[in-house]
Amino acid sequence: MNNIFEEIRFKPANWVKAAGYLGAILMVYYSALIQLVRNDWRNEDYSHCSLIPLVVLYFIWEKRKRLAKLPSVPSVWGFLPFLLGIGLYWVGELGGEYFTMYFSMWLVIVGLAWSHLGGEKVRTIGFALTLMLAMFPFPNFINVRISLLLQLVSSKLGVWMMQLYGMSAYREGNVIDLGFTQLQVVEACSGLRYIMPTMIISLILAYWFRAQLWKRAFLFLSAIPLAIFMNSFRIATTGVLYEMLGPKVSEDFFHGFSGWLLFVTAIALLLLEMWLMRFIGMEAVKADCGKAGNYGNGTMQQRMDAAQHAGFLTPLRLYAVTMLLLLLTFAASYGVEFREKVPVKKAFNEFPMGIGEWTGSRQSMEKEFINALPFSDYIMANYRDQQGREIDFYVAYYESQLKGETTHSPETCLPGNGWTFEPAGLANISNGDGQVMAVNRTWIEKSGSRQLSYFWFPQRGRILTSLIQVKWFAFWDALTRQRTDGALVRLTTPIYPSEGPDDAENRLNGFAGEVAGVLAGFLPS
Repeated sequence: MNNIFEEIRFKPANWVKAAGYLGAILMVYYSALIQLVRNDWRNEDYSHCSLIPLVVLYFIWEKRKRLAKLPSVPSVWGFLPFLLGIGLYWVGELGGEYFTMYFSMWLVIVGLAWSHLGGEKVRTIGFALTLMLAMFPFPNFINVRISLLLQLVSSKLGVWMMQLYGMSAYREGNVIDLGFTQLQVVEACSGLRYIMPTMIISLILAYWFRAQLWKRAFLFLSAIPLAIFMNSFRIATTGVLYEMLGPKVSEDFFHGFSGWLLFVTAIALLLLEMWLMRFIGMEAVKADCGKAGNYGNGTMQQRMDAAQHAGFLTPLRLYAVTMLLLLLTFAASYGVEFREKVPVKKAFNEFPMGIGEWTGSRQSMEKEFINALPFSDYIMANYRDQQGREIDFYVAYYESQLKGETTHSPETCLPGNGWTFEPAGLANISNGDGQVMAVNRTWIEKSGSRQLSYFWFPQRGRILTSLIQVKWFAFWDALTRQRTDGALVRLTTPIYPSEGPDDAENRLNGFAGEVAGVLAGFLPS
């Protein structure tokens, strides 16, 4: 036993190398780590992520005996994830996306481990390295889509459970009408903050579960419908108790306690599921368990490979090359100004309130939204034609789209108040200069009221229609033009009772063409 601990004890030189790597990673990914700790981990949907580093360290420590028996074999293959991580760092840094930088940091860590320890040791701690990905939240546009989907699914199942109980409950979007009151299933009630930790726990249980692969996969995947069902049950219980105890059941202590209670119940059900599956194919389980724990002492071929690599890929040379690349990345990111803040040509307070036959009136955004949104300038206005038909007009402009401060799509920034959104492809509009541009087209409906919306992203002379395009061109233009400025334009008009969808389409299409020409005088090209 003492020999094992002597083998895994780091030499002073290794401590120096580890400290150097840690310092270099902290320098390169400083802004991303600050965002992760100060903002992402404080988001209640992802607060569990702060515990993942401790769990990862435990799983590495759990493999200490096997790691001690395996030789460290420097490997050039580790440079593949390392270099890919460096490349993704620049995509995230210049494109303004934190998740890309998180994934880049993970690839760099995996690449360094693979380069110094070799493939066999990396495979030994592969689960711990994979689990590191659970530290990072989804990108915002994915997170909002998942949250919206979960709101709709949870509210639909919750209404079904309440109706099964005998209550008169109806659903409109994510708003549940109980007759005597309305319950709104907002993002906090979507279940995301319970589904993600439940999935992580089910993954850990599946890792510990000595059973056939299909059983472990089933255990992990079953966490998703289980967590959704438990969250729907929570919503249904809130509706039933609301009638008995009043609004306090959806607030403060009871609301939080009920969530934790159902979370613990979900874990108990996963454990019960594991116990029941042990009775299926027990012979195979025993055979599988018999193989567990056979660590071995490392093959002769591994030791020969280590000797073969030692001639040209020494740990010192490997350390020098990777550290040089990390330090050059740090120096380039902080020593070169890749972004330039570009103001609008004219402030939006000068935007005309008369466009063709349309007369507009300015609207003001509430201060809390202005403080929350990172735009540099904006305009909200309501335009009317001579028949009184209305079009809501909104533009948000960003002088520089930094990490975490980029424009958002209307499809991912939904108010969550019962509206349903139905994308309807692209619409072609003429901007008045004889040029045709494609814009997003979406139907919006609530309580029988149907509206048509156009939106697009003017980005440094381009008209883009997706956030993926926005991210890519932000990276490319930051690299080649030192600019990341851009805007979001959104137009919305209702379909009035006396008209059909084609009337709204013609109205919005015509106004979009006129206003696009006016916007050209305000947005930098």
